[in-house]
Amino acid sequence: MKRIHGRLVGMVAATALAAGLAGPAAAQDNTFKIGVITFLSGQAAESFGVPAWNGGQVLVDMLNEGGKLPAPYDKKGFGGMTIEAVVIDEAGGATKQVQEYRNLVQREHVDAVVGYVSSSDCLAVPPVADELKQFTILYDCGTPRVFEEGSYNYVFRTAAHATMDNVSLARYLKANDVKVTSFAGINQDYAWGQDSWADFKGAMAQLYPDAVVKTALFPKFGAGQYGTEISALLREKPDLIHSSNWGGDLQAFILQATARGLDERSQIVLSAGDHVIPQLQNKMPDGIILGARGVNGLAAKARGGELAGLTDTLWNAYEAKYGVFPVQAPFRMWQGLLGLKTAVEKAMAANGGKKPNSDELAAAMTNLQWDAPSGHIEMVLGGGHQAIQPNAIGMTKWNPEAKKMELVNIAYFGARCVNPPAGMNSQDWLAQGFPGAECK
Repeated sequence: MKRIHGRLVGMVAATALAAGLAGPAAAQDNTFKIGVITFLSGQAAESFGVPAWNGGQVLVDMLNEGGKLPAPYDKKGFGGMTIEAVVIDEAGGATKQVQEYRNLVQREHVDAVVGYVSSSDCLAVPPVADELKQFTILYDCGTPRVFEEGSYNYVFRTAAHATMDNVSLARYLKANDVKVTSFAGINQDYAWGQDSWADFKGAMAQLYPDAVVKTALFPKFGAGQYGTEISALLREKPDLIHSSNWGGDLQAFILQATARGLDERSQIVLSAGDHVIPQLQNKMPDGIILGARGVNGLAAKARGGELAGLTDTLWNAYEAKYGVFPVQAPFRMWQGLLGLKTAVEKAMAANGGKKPNSDELAAAMTNLQWDAPSGHIEMVLGGGHQAIQPNAIGMTKWNPEAKKMELVNIAYFGARCVNPPAGMNSQDWLAQGFPGAECK
């Protein structure tokens, strides 16, 4: 790794390209260059951005070596091409990220872009991607608005949006007969937090129609201090408190809330909470109901089944390298990169084995399906540009003998149970009572 112009550049297996190549054209033909954007600094880095690229680095190294993963991912690189990654820090806001995106395309000449944790960035970048005709994968971010309010030729999201997270939470509560006569929310004041609360409130209106909404709080992203909000929640005394907070905000909220006994007075549910477990450990209280934005992290490890080999291989490699287990961030990066590998190799099978261009990649990715450690991924929403996937919800429980946090009472939900059907807006789906949902 080395820094160039303030950006982190991952020159993956670059020395392997130096020998036996005729010149720049040959090097380009034998290398697939991806721009990767994730938080490397700021409050979102420790628990999400850095683990995401740590997982990406593990996977890229294994793919470049070849033969390290089960079929169909045992072939070297992307279709035999060595993967080179240029890694950019997502910190700085949407305006900065649009400029960084242009630099990746126009200066670095990447073959594909894989990025974005922030929903604000995921809303800002797609119009630029289509302007530049650059194939782009949104590997994370949650707002449903990307493809519900827009249509793009070159942009794809390889993970389900936030509606899945919040419908799963509501279904979990109902399936476990959790009493909810009132509920409240504390969510970050931007697209992700606002959309997550709207989705949860819409799902609860169907499954708990008599429950009263006590309050909805929207502190700014990166607030860090939640004394006023916790006081309001203690005063309102809701049965349940919903939060989609993430990163440093979520860590701070949990520590401050539990110090004042909020978790003892109200059931706390977190739509995307698993990623702070490695940092908090036994400071995360027992009995918190949480999801991981897919069958990710501890829920994936507990699942077993036909994907256990792929999951265990990447899990073990990540844990061996970093000394900690992988949570949702690396899992979502893995499913994005494995989706890209599948699309590249599908496009190469159609074009006679050449490195595919953005148009060929877009054609290959539309309506694509593949398996990831998170489960079976299907690009079925947004005209084949938006993924659906299965999800899992569980409850925290500290294991004093093993000295680690575990998830217990895990429930798994099929993709078509907790995601809207093709052609239907999320809010309409919720308001109409989940038409077309397929739940076992």
